[in-house]
Amino acid sequence: MEDTRNDSEEINDQTANDDMEDFAALLEQSLLGARELKPGQKIEATVLQVGSQWVFLDVGQKGEGVLDIRELQDAEGKATVAVGDRLPVYFLSGAGGELRFTTRLGQGAAGAAQIEEAWRSGIPVEGRLEKEVKGGFEVRLAGGMRAFCPFSQLGMRRDADAEIPVGQSLSFKVMQFGEQGRNVVVSHRALMEEERARQRESLRETLKEGMVVQGTVTALREFGAFVDIGGLEGLLPISEISYGRVENIGEALHVGQQLQLAVKKLDWEAGRFSFSLRDTQADPWSKVGTLYAEGSVHTGTVVRLVPFGAFVALEEGIDGLIHISKLGAGRRISHPREVLEVGQQLLVTVEQIDREQRRIALAPTAAGAESAAPKNYVEKPGGGSMGTFGELLKGKFEKKGKKR
Repeated sequence: MEDTRNDSEEINDQTANDDMEDFAALLEQSLLGARELKPGQKIEATVLQVGSQWVFLDVGQKGEGVLDIRELQDAEGKATVAVGDRLPVYFLSGAGGELRFTTRLGQGAAGAAQIEEAWRSGIPVEGRLEKEVKGGFEVRLAGGMRAFCPFSQLGMRRDADAEIPVGQSLSFKVMQFGEQGRNVVVSHRALMEEERARQRESLRETLKEGMVVQGTVTALREFGAFVDIGGLEGLLPISEISYGRVENIGEALHVGQQLQLAVKKLDWEAGRFSFSLRDTQADPWSKVGTLYAEGSVHTGTVVRLVPFGAFVALEEGIDGLIHISKLGAGRRISHPREVLEVGQQLLVTVEQIDREQRRIALAPTAAGAESAAPKNYVEKPGGGSMGTFGELLKGKFEKKGKKR
């Protein structure tokens, strides 16, 4: 029988066969990573849809994953995730093409077998703090099982005045399962540390020096404050709190305070991170040269006395120095404290500005010079100098010696 097919038909057939092979190759390639899941296996899933009862997930398998919406609702019943969000989940079971996942074992009818599986696989379990016992808390787990959580594994700062969180429900990791469920030890801290490690890895990819982040003050020290930005904790040096001089850090910050901070330095290898509150504030030195121009007169406050002069604050973040040679109203003094005291108000003139070094040279005005005169200098009623009070005492003792 003569073949009546023309060349164009053969070409179309060949193209169709090639397309089918390409589709098959793409399908096979897409399923390469879709390995069989085991109960308790932890994976990263992407939210596809948020329904009234279920959250549908893309879990890299042939079928979609489902998760009970109640696990991802806040106290008001609103979903805490949205389409596109990624979250860690644990595989429970698969039947009829449906893959069931969880973020934790809830307070259902779970028995010892499920708690044991949670222990083996690392699936978090929901628990309620029942009461305080010696060394920790008694926790009621899903299905009514009881467990023990040591104080050190609760993961909360335990202060003398802190209220015991009895009645609070938390997620726990089963650390020990023995005696067929009669000896169960759980930890909330372990889950917190795992979450911090995950946040830290995420921050390592996105956090850059100079970025502004939000943090919470966790501790105060003389040299600065430790701040947690969710995933890592860093130091806010006392010199980076303000443009002004901070003498007492407790007057500037408190534990629990929320701050907007600039990332100053990131050292991932050494695990050292620092922040700056000052870098998020307007630089008061922008006023120097305009409001505080050479020759202008201002009222300042003495903030520090040193052997070579007195530092005077024109405003927070802008200090100037009055050299000791300009103090004493023409008389020589050995230390500025002889004529000034910290906190004293003084009328000063801006004499010189060094922008590169951020230094301002000040001098007392004519009126200010009177305030900077020696405190122990006295005048004769009829005029003329009697000398300093010390010189008067010296002369008095010398006269007594002569009389003897």
